[in-house]
Amino acid sequence: MSLHAGIEALDFCYDGERAMAPFAPVLVGVVGSGNLEVLLEPDEPGAAPQCHVSVETSARGFGPIWAAVLSDFHARHSLAGVKVSIHDMGATPAVVSLRLDQAVAELSTGGRP
Repeated sequence: MSLHAGIEALDFCYDGERAMAPFAPVLVGVVGSGNLEVLLEPDEPGAAPQCHVSVETSARGFGPIWAAVLSDFHARHSLAGVKVSIHDMGATPAVVSLRLDQAVAELSTGGRP
């Protein structure tokens, strides 16, 4: 994959305990200044019970902050069999956590309000 100049790509993987039943992809948020979008998708059938997180961010050099925010997210939700894609335009850690929790809430309700 080719990324635009200035975009940093980060990848994280966590062993999960909360296996998700089959689900349609969930998308929350928008890619815009100070915001981000989060996409949750089911992992490939037969994949290890893990949560794979891929981050593309315009805010370079914040890998340790991303690691802390995503570790906290995983400690709360421990998803397994899920791919998380994040497209960030400089969101604060609080906004990242909000969007991740919003995506899990959508996943848990099947998109119902």
